[in-house]
Amino acid sequence: MRPPWDRSDPGDRTAVFGYGDANADFHVIGDYPGVHGGESTGIPFTETESGAAVQAVLREVGFASGPRDAPVLENCFLSYVHMCSLPHGERPTSDGYADLERFFDAELRAIDAHILLPVGRHATDHVLREYTTQRDRLDLDMAALHAREVRGRGFLVVPIRDPEEWIDGDRAAIVSRLEALLASDYRQTKGVATTVG
Repeated sequence: MRPPWDRSDPGDRTAVFGYGDANADFHVIGDYPGVHGGESTGIPFTETESGAAVQAVLREVGFASGPRDAPVLENCFLSYVHMCSLPHGERPTSDGYADLERFFDAELRAIDAHILLPVGRHATDHVLREYTTQRDRLDLDMAALHAREVRGRGFLVVPIRDPEEWIDGDRAAIVSRLEALLASDYRQTKGVATTVG
């Protein structure tokens, strides 16, 4: 894939593409490189505190190993709703998100994971709106949605509150939810979600 435009700072990657196990059952979805990291490494969820916190959870449940800036991922794929890097301090616009939607959607459908793990408010809003029928029924209260199972259209969605907002118990809650899913026959959720969602 090639990003449709380059507005990155000198020395930063033009875009941070998806990374990990292409046959993964778990797909972690961040917002954009400026908040969740990877502008220098080219790998999602590296470099920033938020990214490092998510990666630490992935390590604890056995999805990630190896170097922090180039983790080896098993059964897990990482990507962003907005893959392009932006000048320091700049946030994506609604037009920017819309422009990159087709890239994200193509990547999500190519990976075809069973469990979607959107991180933060924007990624969660996007995933719930586009890949479930639940968005209009749910308040976008990340404290309440954190580590909760939401049935989607062919997916099970488990939102993750942005680590910068975590309070006591949030890290343990997402680790516990992932461990429970791994211990279950989570692969059945895809068919169930298609019927229920």
